[in-house]
Amino acid sequence: QVQLVESGGGLVQAGGSLRLSCAASGSAFRIKNMRWYRQAPGKQRELVASITSGGSTNYAASVKGRFTISRDNAKNTVSLQMNSLKPEDTAMYYCAARDIITFQYYWGQGTQVTVSS
Repeated sequence: QVQLVESGGGLVQAGGSLRLSCAASGSAFRIKNMRWYRQAPGKQRELVASITSGGSTNYAASVKGRFTISRDNAKNTVSLQMNSLKPEDTAMYYCAARDIITFQYYWGQGTQVTVSS
C-alpha cells in the first residue's frame, strides 16, 4: 500500500503563485509515474501534469508554461509549482500514482486551490 498526502493549497489572487507538494509513504517503491489531477465543482476530474521516475513531464494545454511538476525520488515527493494563476485554476488538486505491481490507483485526499479575480 501507498499513502499520498498533499499540502500547499490555499487562496491566492489571480496572477499569484502556489506550490503544491505530495509526499508518498508506505511502499513507495511500487509507484513510478506520478500525476496531479484537479476537479472543479460540476466538472470532470482532469489530468494537469505528470512526471515519470526519470523526470519526463507532460502538461495539460491549459497549464503549459505556467505550471511545473517536479519530483524528489530520494524523498518520495512530487511538487507542482503554479504560477500566473487564473480563476479557472480554482479546483481541488489531487496527487495520484499507479501501483506498478497491482495497477491499483492511489489518490491523495486533495488540497483546495482557490484563485480570486
